[in-house]
Amino acid sequence: MSVSIYVNAGDVRVGLSAARAEAVARAALAGERVRDAMLSITFVSNAAMARLNARHLGHRGATDVISFGFAGSGRRSPVVGDIYIAPAVARANAIENGVPIREELARLVVHGTLHVLGYDHPDADARTRSPMWKRQERILARVMASA
Repeated sequence: MSVSIYVNAGDVRVGLSAARAEAVARAALAGERVRDAMLSITFVSNAAMARLNARHLGHRGATDVISFGFAGSGRRSPVVGDIYIAPAVARANAIENGVPIREELARLVVHGTLHVLGYDHPDADARTRSPMWKRQERILARVMASA
């Protein structure tokens, strides 16, 4: 059993190192007791995120994070997923919520990882009261405390 995580930023200014993004994803997987996984985390421009959002979710504009989990063929199949994060949207969210950009980016890595694992939340304001959001914030608190 192993965990493989690939982080790609291309030419996008991120504000979080690839090593830190990987460590956050590993912490989220460990917090969920996942021991066999393959994840890719890609930081993309707002334009690329808007294209992904339109193509896969039917929404206009860029969003902060989109995740795709790929179901295995059995209970013991590895977790496999792709996470796309738009750092510019994360920066705007961080400013709006009064949190450091690195914290917001870490939050999105955890959030995306939980979506890959099958967690979901309601839209709008109710999402911050959902079980997924509470789980995310517990994992994030542990990650930020160990930084």
